[in-house]
Amino acid sequence: MRLAYGQLALAMILVGANVGVAKVLAEALPIALIAFLRCALAVLVLWPLARGLEGRVRVSALVKRNLFLQALFGTALYNAGLLAGLRLTSALEGGMVLATLPAVVALGSFLWLRERLTARQWMAAGLAGLGMAAITLARLGTGSGGSAMGNLLVFAGVCGEAIYVLLAKRIAGAVPVITASLWMQLFSALVLLPFAAPDFGAVAALVEPSLAALLLFHSLTASVLCLLLWYAGLRRVPAGIAGVFTAFLPASAAVTAVLFLGESFGAIHLAGFALMMTSVMLATWPRRAR
Repeated sequence: MRLAYGQLALAMILVGANVGVAKVLAEALPIALIAFLRCALAVLVLWPLARGLEGRVRVSALVKRNLFLQALFGTALYNAGLLAGLRLTSALEGGMVLATLPAVVALGSFLWLRERLTARQWMAAGLAGLGMAAITLARLGTGSGGSAMGNLLVFAGVCGEAIYVLLAKRIAGAVPVITASLWMQLFSALVLLPFAAPDFGAVAALVEPSLAALLLFHSLTASVLCLLLWYAGLRRVPAGIAGVFTAFLPASAAVTAVLFLGESFGAIHLAGFALMMTSVMLATWPRRAR
């Protein structure tokens, strides 16, 4: 079980680190083009991996429909909301909004998947929400002002990511991990293609080595490694507990914003992240054997 916890945590840490990367990319390239290129590059990597390690890459029609919905919500909606929101707000503030994800996933697993959540799991989700509230207050206290529209767009992305987490749980174990990731990225590229095609001329900006390197890192981590880690972890962890690990996402996003984008970080931010990490420990601490 510890291995599964580590896989879920590392997946969310990488996703969070990509918030700062996505902000830099969104300032240089069209949003739909970034998401499409990310998915297309992921398909090029996942196809030979799936063929070599898992053989045939065919899946049932039911699984295809599930993966298509994951692509629609977890890739298209999440990226559109996140990238558009990051154009209006900071990476740190975007990370604050992303901190609502554990509570949204926990509520979804209870209402949709009918998973029974223990009092400890509800408390863990609540602590994650309190952490987000503390960080939001810290941000408002800076006097720099936030963007309501930017926050709303990022929250739309949060809802898309929460739906993706719950959909992924439905087929965890029913299809090989790499094959599932391949189909999801392929569907994502097809969904994004009509929106990205008008901006294909902007690909010329990738002659800049640093920008091309960022896009490559963004694709290989967010669309390949994170998916593989998340699917592997979901095989052994209920969606309600897995959702708590999404607290690592805003924490990692804020650290990236401070270290690499030069955004400010105060004592209240630290308190908020402490609450989030406490929520993870509360949800995953082994129960005493009877």
